[in-house]
Amino acid sequence: MAEQRRSAARAAERGPTGSEKPARDKPWMIRTYGGHSSAKASNELYRKNLAAGQTGLSVAFDLPTQTGYDSDHPLARGEVGKVGVPVRHIGDMETLFEEIPLDQMNTSMTINATAPWLLALYVATAERKGIARDQLSGTVQNDIMKEYLSRGTYVFPPKPSMKLTADVIAFTYDEIPRWNPTNVCSYHLQEAGATPEQELAFALSTAKAVIHAVKDTGQVPDSDLPRVIGRIAFFVNAGMRFITEMCKMRAFVRLWDEITHQEFGVEDPKYRRFRYGMQVNSLGLTEQQPENNVYRILIEMLSVVLSKDARARAVQLPAWNEALGLPRPWDQQWSIRMQQIMAYETDLLEYDDIFRDNPAVESKVDQLCAAARAEIEKIDRMGGAVAAIEQGYMKERLVESNARRVAAIEDGAQTVVGVNAYTTSEPSPLTSGTDGSFLAVDPKEEAAQIESLNQWREARDDTKAQAALDALKEAARAGRNVMEPSIQCAHAGVTTGEWGDALRAIYGEYRAPTGVGKQGGQPAGEQGPKRLADVQARVEEVSERIGRRLKMLVGKPGLDGHSNGAEQIAVRARDSGFEVVYEGIRLTPKQIVGAALEEGVHVVGLSILSGSHVELVQEVMRRMHEQGLSDVPVVVGGIIPESDAETLRAAGVAAIYTPKDYDLTAIMADIVEIVDREGERAA
Repeated sequence: MAEQRRSAARAAERGPTGSEKPARDKPWMIRTYGGHSSAKASNELYRKNLAAGQTGLSVAFDLPTQTGYDSDHPLARGEVGKVGVPVRHIGDMETLFEEIPLDQMNTSMTINATAPWLLALYVATAERKGIARDQLSGTVQNDIMKEYLSRGTYVFPPKPSMKLTADVIAFTYDEIPRWNPTNVCSYHLQEAGATPEQELAFALSTAKAVIHAVKDTGQVPDSDLPRVIGRIAFFVNAGMRFITEMCKMRAFVRLWDEITHQEFGVEDPKYRRFRYGMQVNSLGLTEQQPENNVYRILIEMLSVVLSKDARARAVQLPAWNEALGLPRPWDQQWSIRMQQIMAYETDLLEYDDIFRDNPAVESKVDQLCAAARAEIEKIDRMGGAVAAIEQGYMKERLVESNARRVAAIEDGAQTVVGVNAYTTSEPSPLTSGTDGSFLAVDPKEEAAQIESLNQWREARDDTKAQAALDALKEAARAGRNVMEPSIQCAHAGVTTGEWGDALRAIYGEYRAPTGVGKQGGQPAGEQGPKRLADVQARVEEVSERIGRRLKMLVGKPGLDGHSNGAEQIAVRARDSGFEVVYEGIRLTPKQIVGAALEEGVHVVGLSILSGSHVELVQEVMRRMHEQGLSDVPVVVGGIIPESDAETLRAAGVAAIYTPKDYDLTAIMADIVEIVDREGERAA
């Protein structure tokens, strides 16, 4: 009978002609990045996607959750539930994972400054379900460094933030051994304009800084350090130059092996393995002809799945319409199906690495490694990644690289189909629906979330909550690990804003360098300098007429930390001859209007990418009117649907720019004319 079973098993492995089937590798984990409105709505989305064949979860949190504020904080206005799910307390976390078995699920949480808190809520939720900590598996991103450079959801200064990162790592390697306690994230570096060489160098320098931070806390004995390093994962980006991107992944593998072996003495190859997940480039998704984004997403995915020696362990794909707004469940399903077809219908997983020893590939990998090593050495000489961030070096390099990228698109040196080439198009049936072809969060949801938060506070035991917060502050003040006190805070009903405020009281807050001050972004190409010179001449003409230099305030209201667009506008405005006021991210409408009044600006430019543009811009306009600044024009940039654009124009906004408006010099020319017209009208 045993021989019969073996024969049957061998027969099952034969194809229809009797030939042996090649062995297939296990597919990567299939994810989409999701969360919106409320824990209940997000739970419904997760269960739908899991039923559609998604094999892991990737949780998107809203900006108040990411930055340690409750839904009723003034900075949270307009931001609640917009770019992710609001999680204010353990009740929300329990709702978020209702009917999802946490001991069978691999959960990735894109959370950084508040990573200890969200992990504490997750652990406490599992404990309430009777699930042991060591049965949990997943990832917290927990990479605060790139938040100072690109994404902007930092809270505390770099050094205490690195201590929190180390606390999570030291806690999980023993308590939750299957958990990835940090996901060093080069993804947002590329979104901020990083070249492949910069992406390699900045991410690997960050990983080195994380290891040193863990060592410096003394929480992990040297003998366990290789095991800790073996749990460090990465989250990377993949753009359209997919040969270069595939070679970048292979360079990551080679360099990480070198660093962990040579600098940290890790002998076991298993612990030197470059383990990474990825999402393809969202920066390159276009508002114009958005149906083309489907092909971009597929091509970009190839760079991380074709090469077995550097294949991603988890892949999450954006939806085709993310340059328009939040994806709907059907849009996310389309991205899931793209991965499933690649994994299950092709023979990709039946073959060994098809690029190994390819001379063109090896040559490109060598070049990338050499350039990245040189940049890493430069950062090391500055004192490492933390010092390079505090000195503004890394941010300035990203702004500079992004300025070159924007200029190349603007002048046609870099072709983007449907944007600066092949722009004529038949009407797309994908964008003709009445819903605008994206998911819009109900504006009433924020009020509902604030009401439920108040009910939570009223129902809990305040004495227990305050005792837990006092214990958390004492641990932070004494330099102890904050994870166990944070878990006790979760069980006691503490809220996200209370946890954040407790640590703000100990560590303080921080404003990162903007990177704008020293960088120029003058457009390239034959016509670029002339077009810019024409704008400069108009700025001089209008400045002379009004009696002083034109002055522009570029503002980022609310919690949206994606500052790339604002930075490029500030750089181009300065190069056009404007005097520019740009103070970075996370400003209230009151602060922005106060700065406009104090600085005596001639135009205010607001950049909002989180979907909170209506509420925030309307408040800015109201405060401008109250301060007697109604004659100062306001222009707005962001991912703004036409229906919202009409609302903003009705509120008095002078001009609205969306991702389709890629020509920054043309935008500057437009703004000069707006200021000139308003000046003549006021006169």
